[in-house]
Amino acid sequence: MSEYRKLWWLLIAVLGVTFCLLGFFGREVYRQAPPIPERYVATTGETIFTQENILDGQTAWQSVGGMQLGSIWGHGAYQAPDWTADWLHRELERWLELAAQEVYGAAYTDLDDERQNILRHRLKSEYRTNTYSTDSGAATVSPRRAQAMADIADYYSRLFGDAAELQGTRESYAMKENTLPDAQRREKLAAFFFWTAWAAATQRPDSDVTYTNNWPHEPLIDNRPTAENIMWSIVSVALLIAGVGLLIWGWAFLHKHDVAEPVAPQSDPLTRFALTPSQQALGKYLFLIVALFAFQVLIGGFTAHYTVEGQHFYGLDVSQWFPYSLVRTWHIQSALFWIATGFLAAGLFLAPIINGGKDPKYQKLGVDILFWALVAVVVGSFVGNWLAIAQILPPELNFWLGHQGYEYVDLGRLWQIGKFLGVAFWLVLMLRGIVNGLRRPGDKNLLALLTASVIAIGLFYGSAFFYGERTHLSIMEYWRWWVVHLWVEGFFEVFATTALAFIFSTMGLVSRPMATTASLASASLFMLGGVPGTFHHLYFAGTTTPVMAVGATFSALEVVPLIVLGYEAWENWRLKARAPWMENLKWPLLCFVAVAFWNMLGAGVFGFLINPPISLYYIQGLNTTPVHAHSALFGVYGFLALGFTLLVLRYIRPHMVFSDRLMKAGFWWLNAGLALMVVVSLAPIGLLQFHASASQGLWYARSEIFMQQDIMETLRWARTLGDIIFIVGAFAMGWQVVRGLFGESGESLQADAVAE
Repeated sequence: MSEYRKLWWLLIAVLGVTFCLLGFFGREVYRQAPPIPERYVATTGETIFTQENILDGQTAWQSVGGMQLGSIWGHGAYQAPDWTADWLHRELERWLELAAQEVYGAAYTDLDDERQNILRHRLKSEYRTNTYSTDSGAATVSPRRAQAMADIADYYSRLFGDAAELQGTRESYAMKENTLPDAQRREKLAAFFFWTAWAAATQRPDSDVTYTNNWPHEPLIDNRPTAENIMWSIVSVALLIAGVGLLIWGWAFLHKHDVAEPVAPQSDPLTRFALTPSQQALGKYLFLIVALFAFQVLIGGFTAHYTVEGQHFYGLDVSQWFPYSLVRTWHIQSALFWIATGFLAAGLFLAPIINGGKDPKYQKLGVDILFWALVAVVVGSFVGNWLAIAQILPPELNFWLGHQGYEYVDLGRLWQIGKFLGVAFWLVLMLRGIVNGLRRPGDKNLLALLTASVIAIGLFYGSAFFYGERTHLSIMEYWRWWVVHLWVEGFFEVFATTALAFIFSTMGLVSRPMATTASLASASLFMLGGVPGTFHHLYFAGTTTPVMAVGATFSALEVVPLIVLGYEAWENWRLKARAPWMENLKWPLLCFVAVAFWNMLGAGVFGFLINPPISLYYIQGLNTTPVHAHSALFGVYGFLALGFTLLVLRYIRPHMVFSDRLMKAGFWWLNAGLALMVVVSLAPIGLLQFHASASQGLWYARSEIFMQQDIMETLRWARTLGDIIFIVGAFAMGWQVVRGLFGESGESLQADAVAE
């Protein structure tokens, strides 16, 4: 360990400092979260909304799909409005109209500029002034504002019901008819939407910025980027340039260009181990991966079509059974399930190898139990999602069995607990093989790092349990991003990097010291930017300027290690020529090459596009976000999972030969389809929305009038080409896996049955 001591201490120091930052400023999130007043009271004495109304409204919002139907504070789906920005703008316009009639006896649009300016000045003064009293627990509003609030609440009640005059709007927003049938729950839903808008318009005590750092852009009350927003954006760009420069210098001076590569063995070392029963049992995992992958891409095309026909699928009215919010939930959740299963399968394949080529006792039984537990969680969560959005589940059971309402962690809490227990059980299965490997003599530094990443994956999903059904939205967002950003983008990244290094070094293609050094250095770089970079998702989620500063500063560093991934791609691909038997691994290697490319483009370029606060201020919640999400989630983690799947398939079906015809179609059509989705549709829509948001406000960029323009409709239709190409590629890849498991190689269905 002595030769790696500095790298280990560096990694430990990085983790110590960054988690201290994440914890300290997480405490600030708790302390500085926007208050939820006990009641909102008109100056005439009438109580309008109570804290209980708002929290009940939050649970009602969760039950209709939450972030899968529009967004709150910029987080969620993109077809319906951002409800925060939409409510705020509607209420402001209604206040101006009421004021114009009361003061001047005319419509606001009929007033001259001077009178309009007078009313806008009064509007800004009233809305940005904080009337919340910690002593009474109440916030007061004027009778005029109370009337505006009541009028907008009525609009939302009709929108989420089945009012005939708003049917066209529901179709534009991809909402089903009677989205929330209970009229009382619709009233409470309106209270929750109002509170999110109140926090976005009301200044913090002793401050000139709102609780959401002046987000969203709303010219009517001068919601504009703060000075701190601009300053920390410039700092983040400067740090990115500095980080890239230092990385290139470090690479030039410290990289050992003359290190001799090990002589590749004459045969694949991994084939020298007899397949264990637990490895043979992994076939069903691979089948589940491609089955969920096929379902995900089909339901993804279905979801995308709802953006052009909000309630229909080529004329068929299907929204009452499978509405947009449901199929989008399934699309995202199935992606997370199959990608995670790919990582789990790779780990379970490695465990016996680490254990000296044999299974720990009852390992095969554990692998089988884990598989069926995974199937139960997938089916149970999908059924629960459907029951919740169909409003069949009783309200008190929705959060536990139905739909949490939070993007990427939509599954009901019971199924979430099942998922955590499954991942923890996977950790146990892994450690049973790893511990024995650690006891054997020799250099165990790479294995120790792999062990640490396995433990982190097994335990850090538990951060999802630090929020509940009625947890404050700011606090929920803090913990949600521990799962989505830290668990997925952080620890899975380290696991993938270390697992590949371990595999290639075990194959004798790269030296163990080089693999260990590269993995330790990469882990430190990933964690340095990744851990405190979690805060870049929270700039406008009811947090303070220091949170923005930390998020902007460190998230810029997340991009730095992605700069050299072109070299990593070349190095991975070059391994193919190291030994004749590596030709059998051509297609898994190509998937890992694709990972490096999309990591650089999707996570790096498109990720930084939405990282600086000034950028995200205008484009949070626009189609620029799915540009990053699609190219990073599938381009990086999807191709990683597919690469692991093909790698495991190659070894558990040793006589199988990949079909070049199928694999060329699968690999290249997947890449081409993903690129076309981004270039032809998502990016142009996002850029047009960006201009609309910066010039007129976020409400306009997400509004029905803007999103239903002919050019926007055309761009959404144009995505069909990329979707079809992607689907063909997915089915070609999936069919190769199915053929490999059950087909022409002679390793038929009986193989898994015998292993059972």
